[in-house]
Amino acid sequence: MSLALPPFRPRFPWWGPDLQTLANFLKPPSGDLAPHISERMTVDLNDGTGDRLACTLDRPSAPVAGKPLTLLIHGLTGSQESSYIVSMARCLLNAGERVLRVNLRGAGPSRATCAGQYYAGRSQDFRSLLANLPAGLKADGVRAVGYSLGAAMLLKYLGEEGKAAPVLAAAAVSAPIDLSVTCGRMLERRNLVYHRHLLGQMKIEATAPGARLEERERSAILGSRTIREYDDVFIAPRHGFAGADDYYERCKPVRFMGGIRVPTLVLAALDDPWIPGALYSRYDWASNRALQPLLPTQGGHVGFHGSDKRLPWSDRAITEFFGGKSA
Repeated sequence: MSLALPPFRPRFPWWGPDLQTLANFLKPPSGDLAPHISERMTVDLNDGTGDRLACTLDRPSAPVAGKPLTLLIHGLTGSQESSYIVSMARCLLNAGERVLRVNLRGAGPSRATCAGQYYAGRSQDFRSLLANLPAGLKADGVRAVGYSLGAAMLLKYLGEEGKAAPVLAAAAVSAPIDLSVTCGRMLERRNLVYHRHLLGQMKIEATAPGARLEERERSAILGSRTIREYDDVFIAPRHGFAGADDYYERCKPVRFMGGIRVPTLVLAALDDPWIPGALYSRYDWASNRALQPLLPTQGGHVGFHGSDKRLPWSDRAITEFFGGKSA
């Protein structure tokens, strides 16, 4: 389908990929979703761990009957309160649609209800979440939007499920579709500040009260000097991978995207400072008609602060796409 969108042009003063990426950090938007109504809920993962995902269900003040529920999945060290999640939620709520903001295993409020930890390949958690949602919430169908790491997890899940995925439509924003290449980019000198911040947040998140860790795991986490080392000494051994390289290879979304059969918008900026644009521009999009790429040359990482409206251009693209894929 063709999206009726103006070309993306950055809004002053957010010029360049880094300012696009940092805009929500430097000038956070309001997190208030009033007059819409929000309620906390937990969803049991039923995997024998006792872990339950903490979520927030947002209901519109003026609901429109028959609209699907949209699940929003945050990125690395994010949560239901991440600015891009709240912005997308507000956009859908204003259109009369319900939203479920999901905190991945061990992230945000899910730290208190989960002893385990999410990672980019943990698509089984999304599978369990969909299966265990109350039937009434799913009665009009489900859509899903993932951001960054959450988008990688979503693409992997959709590829694994193929036609069996109980999802009407999906969108992936700034997904690291090759985990090893993306990690290599993060380790470059130009991303030193990003890397240092993310690694610090990962350590805080993984060792926060509620996490079930052996002392050797805690020491390995806190002693990690890079994200790759964190994955190599903690994520990989804990989840049955031979090491970081094995984890990255077995879980990278490009291994699964060919199997996706749900209409899926794949949105990424080719100037993303974290993810090489070549991963997207060289992908054979024509090989899978279920995937719709939207690849502006600018926009940063989960940025897309456009010149024509205050609403992020990515929010407009997703709602436009869903408008044609909602039933």
